[in-house]
Amino acid sequence: MNLDKIKCFDAHKAMRKPCNKQDCKNWINCKKENNCVLIAAKSGPRTLQEVGDIFNLTRMRICQIEKNIFSKIKCDLK
Repeated sequence: MNLDKIKCFDAHKAMRKPCNKQDCKNWINCKKENNCVLIAAKSGPRTLQEVGDIFNLTRMRICQIEKNIFSKIKCDLK
């Protein structure tokens, strides 16, 4: 199977091969997670540091993003 032409994260996960399709909307620059945010998300709960390592951000920046998301969710629920 030639994975170079496949964008499906399931195929890459099954074959344990990284995806190099940077034009894919799920692509991230993280070799630990096969370059797919969906594979990374399926790995279970993560610490702020672990999320920061995936996206090359500090844990504090991830915390800021998380707080911003929670505030938007709270506004939508009102």
